[in-house]
Amino acid sequence: MPTRAVLWDVDDTLFDYTGADRAGMRNHLAAEGLDGMFPSVDEALHRWRVQTDLHWARFAARDIDFLGQRRARVRGFLGADLDDSEADSWFGRYVVHFEAGWSLFPDSLAALEELAAGYRQAVLSNSSLDYQNRKLRILGVRDHFEAVLCAAELGASKPEAAAFHAACDALSLDPGEVLYVGNEPDIDAGGAVAAGLTGVWLDRDRVGGRPELVRITDLGQLAELLRRDGRSGALSGIE
Repeated sequence: MPTRAVLWDVDDTLFDYTGADRAGMRNHLAAEGLDGMFPSVDEALHRWRVQTDLHWARFAARDIDFLGQRRARVRGFLGADLDDSEADSWFGRYVVHFEAGWSLFPDSLAALEELAAGYRQAVLSNSSLDYQNRKLRILGVRDHFEAVLCAAELGASKPEAAAFHAACDALSLDPGEVLYVGNEPDIDAGGAVAAGLTGVWLDRDRVGGRPELVRITDLGQLAELLRRDGRSGALSGIE
């Protein structure tokens, strides 16, 4: 079945989330007078990400709503019993610093433009629709996507098959006609494959070690991967 659409992850795939997160955390802690709270920015980020993973899992399990997981992340990170208003305010101040560092990866725009002539494109993200739509507009790429779907509104998160199937339904395509590309081997590529899509792992750090997954190390390789697929009918990674 030929690939007719490319479905994209956003954070750390098209958008340099990790770079923005590091700069945002460094500047936010300094502004809050908390830069002595952790030995290094990397240790602060590690704590923040532990809290993010913990409370996103609660959100994915429907144990907490989207705003609730944000507030819980702040409370867990600070080790403080903030009320909702205080937690929202702290998160809002952090986001100002985080957004100041927003940028696409250098290969993102060229890949979107190269694929535009031959493939429909959409987004499936474990985030909220308002937030990702705004981000994509600020980054100047929202018009490349005919649909943006997010976990907060879908009620299903990657790697759940329901999330991938909702995106296919939005495109009126069979899962076998859709390729998903993302930076997480299990949540993105593995989840897509399990849901019947073609999954591609974007391994920017060249970690390797997952021979069962189709793997690329740069988005510039994606068009050639799809050309190979068209010629042979079988997708294989590019090293």
